[in-house]
Amino acid sequence: MELLRNAVRPYAWGSRTTIPELLGRPVPAPHPEAELWMGAHPGDPSRVVGADGVERSLLDLVTADPVGQLGDRCARRWGDRLPFLLKILAAEEPLSMQAHPSAEQAAEGYAREEAAGIPRDAPNRNYPDPTAKPELVCALTEFHALAGFRDPDRTVKLLRAVETPGLTKYTELLAGQPDPDGMRALFTTWITLPQPALDELLPEVLEACVRHVKDRGEFDLECRTVLELGETHPRDAGVLAALLLNRLTLHAGEAIYLPAGNLHLYLHGTAVEILANSDNILRCGLTPKHVDVPELLRVVNFACGDMPVLRGHAEGRMAVYRTDAPEFELSRAEWAAGERDELTLSCAGPQILLCTAGELLVCAEDGRELVLRRGESMWLAAADPAVRVCPAGGEPACLFRATPGVSERASERFNAAARRTPLTSVSEEGV
Repeated sequence: MELLRNAVRPYAWGSRTTIPELLGRPVPAPHPEAELWMGAHPGDPSRVVGADGVERSLLDLVTADPVGQLGDRCARRWGDRLPFLLKILAAEEPLSMQAHPSAEQAAEGYAREEAAGIPRDAPNRNYPDPTAKPELVCALTEFHALAGFRDPDRTVKLLRAVETPGLTKYTELLAGQPDPDGMRALFTTWITLPQPALDELLPEVLEACVRHVKDRGEFDLECRTVLELGETHPRDAGVLAALLLNRLTLHAGEAIYLPAGNLHLYLHGTAVEILANSDNILRCGLTPKHVDVPELLRVVNFACGDMPVLRGHAEGRMAVYRTDAPEFELSRAEWAAGERDELTLSCAGPQILLCTAGELLVCAEDGRELVLRRGESMWLAAADPAVRVCPAGGEPACLFRATPGVSERASERFNAAARRTPLTSVSEEGV
């Protein structure tokens, strides 16, 4: 039961106020601060603060004693790796459009690139490690995203609402086959358009979106998003691809789960994100980074429909965001002003506790106590005793809890080679 000192990632799309304010530092920060990492990723592992004030790398602790830190079950499955990474994500501007591979795709792609001799930190490397990268994002503030392909009939209606001479043939392509295969055909056509054709079509579409917004049309929010992306990426096929995805607005406590193949783009807002401890990203566009279209098309899942919004399954005071990811599970507990009831958490496996509001008193069965303040997090090793958590003051309080996943349906993500492979690269967006 020890406090963590966590790394801040200064990506250009980050906020200069959100993370500094959360951590009680001067606002605004000199540079954008995009992500606060909590975990044992080699790119920026957390530091564990002992009772003596000495700080040690969580990565080193896990590597030296995987059974004591992770527990027997977790260590058998994941070797000496903490399988998840917890983050605070503060997006002031849109990230890149991207998807992540399945375990099988990652293992095959990694082996292929290793055999080709591509350095793991090379700009054109797609698979710096052989592992899957599912993720879940839970809003702390209003959080905006594009995720998953919209129902094709609904997308046809949108495209007809912004109809232009150049767009008609593409609209009819999807209208003639309103299913995942039709969506694949349209998406593939757009992201492989020659640049001259794209330079002709995209301004038409943006002008049509302007007219739709002025007329306060049915797809106002979708068109505003396309215009925002088109302003910052005026010659990028990803702007067209944005027309095909579900436009989501999450409120505090709402979450979306992004399994392998889900094409997505975070637009704006603050959230808690939990993800598998992997660097594998296949980008679609809206970034100066490497875009490998053939590999992207191998990974993307073209299933269509509404994107499920998770609100957590109530288990006592905890709301558990259930997924099929074996790498992680995220839970949330909230206390209203004046509430003081305790929450008991066992330590059968590794845990990270994060306080995002108020102050929390954490008491261990061996008598140790620790106050977790807003923006602070702590590490609970599998060998630690159970703890009790309750608000330390009279104000509202909120706790997030990260653990390995417990789904029996999820397939094994790692093989022996994966367990031996160090994670070394860090992407533009972080992990």
